[in-house]
Amino acid sequence: MAVSGYEEVQVSLEQAYRDWAGTPYVLGGTSSSGIDCSAFMQILFDDYFGISLPRNTKRQLYAGSSVPREALVTGDLVFFKTGRKTLHVGVIIWEDEFLHASTSQGVTTSELDDYYWKSRYLGARRVMQLP
Repeated sequence: MAVSGYEEVQVSLEQAYRDWAGTPYVLGGTSSSGIDCSAFMQILFDDYFGISLPRNTKRQLYAGSSVPREALVTGDLVFFKTGRKTLHVGVIIWEDEFLHASTSQGVTTSELDDYYWKSRYLGARRVMQLP
């Protein structure tokens, strides 16, 4: 039975979640002993999909192409403005959930419609082109 591109992406993201779940957030961290949100996206996309992303969130915000909120699919990067000069990034893993390195919970999933994230949503980028 053939698996669609999005199903394969979802399986890979679920594996990444299992591999990284609970890894603590460390600003500037780039390993399983501590990682920040942009390094997590950079490593995840490189290791699981062979896609190179810039190291920091501000540069990742310009990778790929812009995606409207209502058109998000598994594998899209989602961005949030979490402070006056602070950005946060994650990746859509299921319909309304994203995988990210949270400052308070480490690597985890969160819901886009959660008040905290919904009120800070900045935009999304598509870096994978699937059939």
